[in-house]
Amino acid sequence: MRIAFYAPLKSPNHAVASGDRQMARMLIKALEHGGHRVDLASELRFYLREPESKSFDALKVEAREEVARLTELWQRDGKPDLWFSYHLYYKAPDLIGPELASAFAIPYVTAEASYSKRRNVGFWADMQALVALAVEQAALNICFTQRDRRGLTDALPDAVFGMLSPFIDTSVFRELPARGCPTRLVTVAMMRPGDKVDSYRMLAQALAPIGHLPWTMSVVGDGPARDEVKGQFAGLPADRIEWLGAIEPAAVPDVLYSGGIYVWPGCGEAYGVAYLEAQAAGLPVVAQDIAGVPEVVRDGQTGFLTPPGDVAAFTSAIERLLVRGDERTAMAGNARRFILEERSLGTAAARLSELLAKIAVA
Repeated sequence: MRIAFYAPLKSPNHAVASGDRQMARMLIKALEHGGHRVDLASELRFYLREPESKSFDALKVEAREEVARLTELWQRDGKPDLWFSYHLYYKAPDLIGPELASAFAIPYVTAEASYSKRRNVGFWADMQALVALAVEQAALNICFTQRDRRGLTDALPDAVFGMLSPFIDTSVFRELPARGCPTRLVTVAMMRPGDKVDSYRMLAQALAPIGHLPWTMSVVGDGPARDEVKGQFAGLPADRIEWLGAIEPAAVPDVLYSGGIYVWPGCGEAYGVAYLEAQAAGLPVVAQDIAGVPEVVRDGQTGFLTPPGDVAAFTSAIERLLVRGDERTAMAGNARRFILEERSLGTAAARLSELLAKIAVA
C-alpha cells in the first residue's frame, strides 16, 4: 500500500532526538520492511505545551493550509491507500488526517493514541475530544501497551483496536558484543522537568546507600534540567559518574556495550525505547513496575521491576545485580534473546502487515 504517515507531536525529521522521534522512524522502517511505500504527509507540529487558545487557533489555521495543500497534491498525483497517524494525545491531536481520509474515502489508522479521563478538564477536554473523534473514525487504532488500550476502550468502547508490541531495529545489536564492565551502570534519558527529573532524583537516592560497592555509571542525556539533574547527584563521589551529554543515536550502542546493568526508574514512561536497546545490548534492567514499563521488561527474567516510589527496593535490586554475577549473566542472556527474537523490526513489520491486511480486505 501507499501510506501517508503523520506524527503531529514530532516529525521523524525533527532535529531533537527523543523516543517519539525514534519510534516514528521505526514505524516507517517497519512499514517499508513490509513492502509498503511510506510518504511523510506533513511535518506540521501540532503540539501545545500549555492550554492556550491563541496558539491553538494559529495551529488550526496551519492545519487547514496543510489540508488544502494535500488535497491539491492528491487530486493531481493520486491519493494514498491509507493515512497513518502516530502518537495522538490531548496535547497533540491530528487535525489533518481525519478530514483528508474522509474526503478521499481512505482508511484512517492511528498508532499509540492515548486517552486519559483525568484530562477532561477545561481547555484540555476540548483537545482530547479531537483525539476521541479521530480514534472513533479510525479503521484501526494500534496500541503499544495494554495501559493505552484500556484507557481508550474505557472511553471509546466501539472503536477498533489491535496490538503491536514496542520494538526497535535490532540490526546494530546482532553481533554479540565484548562483555563490558559488569559493575558499570548505564542510563540514557533526556534531562527535562517532570517525570525525567523525578526519575533522576530517585536514581540518585537509590545509589547513595551502595557507595561501598565498586560501581561506576555512564549517563547519556542532556536538556533544560541539566543543572537540576546533576545537582541531585552532588552527594555522590564525582569520579563515579561519567556525564556524556547528548550523543548521536548511532553512538548509544557502544555506551550500552561498555556497561553491565541498565538503571532507570522510568517515572511516567509510556514504555521506554531505551529499555529495549539496553536489553538488546545484553544489559539486565532495573526499573519500576510503573506505567508502560512492564510491556518492555520481563520482571525476574530480563531485569527487576520494583514497586513504584520504593527507593529502598530500587537500591536492593541494583545491589543484587552488582553482587550476584551468575544472576546478572543469566538475565543478560535472557534480555538479548527477548529483544532479538520478539521485539525486532522484522517481527513488527510482519505484525503491522497482518493488521493492515485486515483493513485492505475490509
